[in-house]
Amino acid sequence: MGKRIACIWSLVNFLAPLLVATVMGNLHTSTVPAEARCQDLGELRVLEGEASWVRCPFWGLANRSSSHALTWYRLLPGHLERPIKRSARVSTERDCLRFQPAVAEDSGRYACRLRNRSACVNVTVVSRPQEASEDPKCHWPLAAEPGQVVVPLEGDRVVECPDWREAAAVADDAPAVIWYHACEQPNRWTSDREQDGARLRVHYMVDHYQGLYVCQVRYRRSGRALHFTRGLNVTAVSASSLPKVPSVLQPTREHVFSVKRGRDVRLLCTGHFPYLDQDLEWDIWWSVDGNRPEELAEHRFSVSNRRLHSRYGDRTEESVLLIRNFGSEDLGKTYNCSVSNRKGFQTRRAQLEEEASLPWSELASGLAVTLVLSLLVSALYRVFRLELLLLYRSRFGTDERYTDNKEFDVYMSYARKSEEEQFVLRTLRRVLENDLGYTVCIFDRDSLPGGTITDETLSFVARSRRLVVVLGPGYARQGSQALLELKAGMDGLAGGHLRLVLVQYKRMRRQEWVRELRRARVALATVRWRGEPSRELTSRFWKKLRLELPVRRPPGALGDEEGGQGAGLMTTPNQTPLNPEAS
Repeated sequence: MGKRIACIWSLVNFLAPLLVATVMGNLHTSTVPAEARCQDLGELRVLEGEASWVRCPFWGLANRSSSHALTWYRLLPGHLERPIKRSARVSTERDCLRFQPAVAEDSGRYACRLRNRSACVNVTVVSRPQEASEDPKCHWPLAAEPGQVVVPLEGDRVVECPDWREAAAVADDAPAVIWYHACEQPNRWTSDREQDGARLRVHYMVDHYQGLYVCQVRYRRSGRALHFTRGLNVTAVSASSLPKVPSVLQPTREHVFSVKRGRDVRLLCTGHFPYLDQDLEWDIWWSVDGNRPEELAEHRFSVSNRRLHSRYGDRTEESVLLIRNFGSEDLGKTYNCSVSNRKGFQTRRAQLEEEASLPWSELASGLAVTLVLSLLVSALYRVFRLELLLLYRSRFGTDERYTDNKEFDVYMSYARKSEEEQFVLRTLRRVLENDLGYTVCIFDRDSLPGGTITDETLSFVARSRRLVVVLGPGYARQGSQALLELKAGMDGLAGGHLRLVLVQYKRMRRQEWVRELRRARVALATVRWRGEPSRELTSRFWKKLRLELPVRRPPGALGDEEGGQGAGLMTTPNQTPLNPEAS
């Protein structure tokens, strides 16, 4: 019996460690849903082939003498956990999980656990793109977003490569740090910038020093060559010596907003905010009678803000106050635009002026009356144009008898032994001499017998103020007398001491217009005789003809010596119809 008990005890001692190891193995690859209570550390991005690490936030809570209390796991699909197996490339050191270097297979989700606390991190290994070229505009391969650094213009700043101290703490010797700006090497930098160990010193900041700076950290650990790359975006901001108090750019002290009742009114305010480091306490706002629009009971007031532009950290902000259905009571309110930051405050009052309403009814009435009067005057002028011109000539025209030495007012040119001759002798001559008072020269009547026809014709034409050419079908066919008179008239017209008047008694065919007549017709107006309608002295024919003839004043306009003669030469408005048979 004693031997059996001893054998059983020996078997228990042999199997107990195996059982404990099996249970512990099952616990290490468990299905405990750790992610349900996992604190998220975000994402760690690293380039393939570069060194990287992540720290657990619970290290300060652990007993540092028993670091085994903090454990790193790799989370697998289905909430499975697998302890990190230590190797030369992947290791866990206290609170740190290191990849030396990282490879594509390292991408995944990791968790650190301390008692009942867990923290998770996503590790993403980015494949290294094509190596950066030597082009000044090249783009460095960076897995993580670059950090941000601001440097005042004309100022100085010391820039430190991120995470180089972490590498220095575990490296076999001092890490080597190389800085680049737009792919430029340090030996190409100026005296305004220089590298001092792991730091970059900017002694004098200018605009073109802005941009992406890249630092490469190379070191050895446990004989293995490691490296990583970090980036910093350096931005120039306004100089620290400039004033930092905000200001209201608009409205100015002289600006006046024009408002109109019953319309929506927009009051515009712009403010300038100089750059301040981590300035989160800035504001631009409108106030109505000391209250912000959102504090008013009326919903007719609303405000909208937006950024107009930013340069060197200085910002220009815009605030618009909208007043819907502007009323007369709104004119008496006080509207102030204010800006503030931690350095100061400024406010400015908006000046309002009501826009004068145009008297649309009065304007419309005035325009209508003006238009009607214009149309009426235009119509009257078209109807009574000749009468108005005759009236003007009688009042303000110059009597040519006092300005020249001519003997005759009119010289008659017509075709002899034709119908036109009867018209001239019985109608045209009688009205001009007896009714209108003109002195008329007719060659066949006024020439002396035995004279030379050519010389006397030219003499009569030269001593006349007007040459009236009576046109008809026989004008150019009845010998050379009419053509001689026409040529003399054309020469006088060219010399400026004689005017031609064309009176068309009957219509003429195109072939009947000789060259001199065509020239005269182009240059002169033609007075047409229309038969029976033209016989009245008040017809348009006689009015148009009088406009072409010399001016004759009404009775009494001349002196006493000539008053009777002038009265006898003028005709009364109620003139009886002309009798062509009277001679």
